[in-house]
Amino acid sequence: MAPYTQLTTAITGACGNLGRAVAAAFAARGDKLALFDHGAEKLANLYGPDTDMRVCVACDLTDAAATQAAVRRAVERLGPIRVLCNIAGGFRMGEAVHETTDATWNFLMDLNVRTMLNTSRAVIPGMLAANAGAVVNVASSAALEGAARMGAYSASKAAVARLTESMSAELRDAGINVNCVLPSTLDTPQNRADMPKADPSRWVAPEDLANVIVFLASPAARAIHGACVPVNGRV
Repeated sequence: MAPYTQLTTAITGACGNLGRAVAAAFAARGDKLALFDHGAEKLANLYGPDTDMRVCVACDLTDAAATQAAVRRAVERLGPIRVLCNIAGGFRMGEAVHETTDATWNFLMDLNVRTMLNTSRAVIPGMLAANAGAVVNVASSAALEGAARMGAYSASKAAVARLTESMSAELRDAGINVNCVLPSTLDTPQNRADMPKADPSRWVAPEDLANVIVFLASPAARAIHGACVPVNGRV
């Protein structure tokens, strides 16, 4: 991989618990941040006004044309994107596989796969032009094994993992590292509310997962290609 040039890091799902932790971690190492999420007001409330080091772009990442336009706006303000963190996504319990509705299937595939695909299509041509870059996708430990009423979710996260491996095979010789993380349960306010009897100390703190993502996007990880890295806490 060509030497990493610290320019701009793009983070999707920037308003979520993990997105905020990842943004803070990359900001701490001095990166410019292109922050993408679907809510302009929430982005402004969380991150404040745009600066020379940070631009917030509200965008429906399931819309390919809107994503292309959003990435162009960020690049115009901050310069070429050299790190892409595909964090946008989400979880929903579903029906049994034989009862899965189109609504459930499409919701999870759009949220977890289409967002990653659209952002990658918008960002990676710039990385190819520079022969440098790093992509870190967020899958899930659920990508490794199916569970009852989680078929659509597991399939969507497995798709992220397999696409990560394919992207790596396609891009590694062009100076671009592509890897993904497979976190177990994150320690978030939502998960604490949904699972009040669980022990959140066993879960993964968003800040700890952010540190793994920053490492995978750093020159120290230049020899790592196509890895699906488990981040399990003590689960």
